[in-house]
Amino acid sequence: MSAHAEPVVIAPRRRGAALGRAVRKALKNPTTLVGSVICLAIVLAAVFAPWISPFDPTEQNIIDRLAPPGGDYLLGTDQFGRDVLSRLLWGARISLIVSLGAIAGAAVVGGAIGMVSGYIGGRTDLITMQVMDVLLSFPSLILGLIVVALLGPDLSNLVFAIALTAVAPFARIARAPTLALKERAFVEGGRALGFSHTRVLFRHILPNILPEILVMTSLWLATAVRVEASLSFIGLGVKPPTATWGGMTRDGFENILDAPWLAVAPGVAILLLVLGLNMVGDGLRDATDPKLRAE
Repeated sequence: MSAHAEPVVIAPRRRGAALGRAVRKALKNPTTLVGSVICLAIVLAAVFAPWISPFDPTEQNIIDRLAPPGGDYLLGTDQFGRDVLSRLLWGARISLIVSLGAIAGAAVVGGAIGMVSGYIGGRTDLITMQVMDVLLSFPSLILGLIVVALLGPDLSNLVFAIALTAVAPFARIARAPTLALKERAFVEGGRALGFSHTRVLFRHILPNILPEILVMTSLWLATAVRVEASLSFIGLGVKPPTATWGGMTRDGFENILDAPWLAVAPGVAILLLVLGLNMVGDGLRDATDPKLRAE
């Protein structure tokens, strides 16, 4: 062997490449498959709401107010004569936009914070995690309520508030494996070869922590849906007359004795979406957990 031969850095099998296999394995689980079907059906209903909703979700018909399910109104009408089915379909858009936007932002920001903090270590890591602990000390709904109350009920403010509640958990889930990976031989070898810290982080560490972040994303999407519905229920969501599932549930609660279907329809929709997301998250967790894979 030549004395001037370049050292070879052997990296472990990239879990980023194994992510596809984990997803395929998760889909073989009947529970995960059912959850995926539920989520896909709700997403398709939201995407095609302009074409499949029978009425304008904001159109009022006082003559048909509080009409029971059946006939022209499959799920009845509310106190303003608006079609509940149409509002349910359009309301799915708000729930999905808010939850996807908030959790995507939280995953990027929180994941970056945790990964950089764990990689740098020392006092920077200590201070950063103390800040994250402060955020974790607030329940998600309470922190979201405080932020929206300060900034005002608006779609962008709602996304920001829910994202803020999820940043700390994503930072924690990204930091833990980073602490272990930065001591691995392939990372130290990359630094010895002169690789930049950015390259080490995003080419070698990030692919190895993606499965954990993906599982956290699917589970926190369900939390985001619940928080958005809760804030809308207390009047801190998107302003009326925009249809939201939380707002529809509040309207149904006000008319629970005269028209119970107003609360049942959005309540069942929230239940199904949260259930589907949790089923998908559990399946992904089982497929990526090395202890469960070994069983």
